[in-house]
Amino acid sequence: MPTPTTAAVARVGEDTFHWERVVLDDPRADEVLVRLVATGLCHTDLSVLAGRLPTPLPAVLGHEGAGVVEAVGADVVGVSPGDKVVLSFNSCGRCDSCRTGAPTRCGTFFPLNFGAARPDGSTPVHTEDGTPLGGLFFGQSSMARHALVSAQSVVRVDAADEEELALLAPVGCGIQTGVGAVLNLLRPNPGETVAVFGAGAVGLSAVMAARLSGAGDIVVADVVPSRLALATELGATHTIDSGSEDLGKCLAEISGGVGVDYVVETTGAPPLLELAATAIKTYGTVAVIGAPAAGSRASFDINALIDGRTIRGVTEGGSDRITFIPALVRLVRQGRLPYEKFVRFYAPDELDKAVAEARSGRTIKPVIRFGDIPKGTRS
Repeated sequence: MPTPTTAAVARVGEDTFHWERVVLDDPRADEVLVRLVATGLCHTDLSVLAGRLPTPLPAVLGHEGAGVVEAVGADVVGVSPGDKVVLSFNSCGRCDSCRTGAPTRCGTFFPLNFGAARPDGSTPVHTEDGTPLGGLFFGQSSMARHALVSAQSVVRVDAADEEELALLAPVGCGIQTGVGAVLNLLRPNPGETVAVFGAGAVGLSAVMAARLSGAGDIVVADVVPSRLALATELGATHTIDSGSEDLGKCLAEISGGVGVDYVVETTGAPPLLELAATAIKTYGTVAVIGAPAAGSRASFDINALIDGRTIRGVTEGGSDRITFIPALVRLVRQGRLPYEKFVRFYAPDELDKAVAEARSGRTIKPVIRFGDIPKGTRS
């Protein structure tokens, strides 16, 4: 039977999400019904709400879900009702990239994750009067009490209880992206220099990964002193207040004038990406993670690239989520990935507050922890 539930709906022209009564379809053969315990609020969700990324609205967003499986489709393997799961990105599961452990290279990655619909154009989410709402955002649309999820987006995890499971919600995107960019893609050698632009959830995750990798100097640039202090606590060896210091000059001084080995650019600011391209040494790499508004441009000195420098885009840390997320969970349990230092939980009726504090930078990683029915639910 269809599942009535409550979801935070993003609508055109609104500056926040609104809880509404919705109805989910029964799971198709390749879908899983999940009761959400928590979901992280990511800046990608806010960018879609603001119209900076081309996901059609109205839709239910959310792509850092964690919860408990309630039902599975006929073709689903690997998870069963009662399993605790973290939800991550979607991919087709059939192409060469998906079958060889590189699902972020799936040729249908963008439409499957940003299209807010099934491949056939239908959506599993409707208002109570039957009006379709965009669903399956990143295969999950987890800003809701229940979600109908692509089986490709579901990763079974070993969580002791629902409290631990709630803390794992951000692993599905933000933590995975920052850690994966360093450990999966850049793979710094011991002693090499990693610079991180932006001390948000992704950037701080990259800092923790750089420390795990044995990198030498770990440099973090941001404009918020409290975030720079936290970056030091998590492993940064140098911090730069880029609002008051010359970032390029500081990086040159730290690297002895030769340039840093790697830059992880998480801000999405084109001028910082352009600076990053000048800050790396020959054969250095800039990992581009920050997503500005669609159509944004940056310029590079082509001759500098000919010298062997690399500008590479990064999606979800280049992760094979089925193997990488459980590995991250183990690191969390061992205390080696202490991202709980920048997580703050909010009740559902504090969603507006979570949105405001994410935008202002007061909270690095807001997580909505589901409990009582939110006040002011639209019917």
